[in-house]
Amino acid sequence: MKEDKIMTKLQLITKGLIKDNPTFVLLLGMCPTLATTTSAVNGLSMGLATLFVLVLSNMAISAIAPAVPDKVHIPVYIVVIATFVTVLQFLMQAFTPGIYATLGLFIPLIVVNCIVLGRAEAFANKNGIFDSALDGIGVGLGFTCSLTVIGLVREILGSGSAFSFKFIPGDGILAFVMAPGAFLVLGYLMVLFNKIAKKQ
Repeated sequence: MKEDKIMTKLQLITKGLIKDNPTFVLLLGMCPTLATTTSAVNGLSMGLATLFVLVLSNMAISAIAPAVPDKVHIPVYIVVIATFVTVLQFLMQAFTPGIYATLGLFIPLIVVNCIVLGRAEAFANKNGIFDSALDGIGVGLGFTCSLTVIGLVREILGSGSAFSFKFIPGDGILAFVMAPGAFLVLGYLMVLFNKIAKKQ
């Protein structure tokens, strides 16, 4: 019985990584995915920022959901999410100002990211705090891994570097660090991800 419970908890995490991957399967959060993945560091940073907000807002919404009237639950959830995004902004400005400046407008836009609000509506308001935290971790890790991989591929092809470490001399293919490259890399990685996922 204990093993079944542990497996169920693990499935909450792995579901967000593979089966319900927000980027490659559900196609959610496309705006930050395409705009912030010009490098692996940017993709990783945006993913971790979203993970932070996702886990905390899921837990908070799960805790307050029974007391929130149905008519106002969406505005209340947005206020909760906005609170955690504000905390994140202050922390990033204090401890990682360079990354905060690079990601710019996309940090406050986490408030309206459909991944965060979607998990609040689809999972957190119907489940317990611990399960909601696990769901947030799974979906957040899925989003973080996706953005990091997209950023890494774009950085390698676009500038011959990985995590800002130059290992191919000369210039890369400029298109990959621009908007067309984001669409191309996302499309090919989606096909690859879904083929691998179907085999498992």
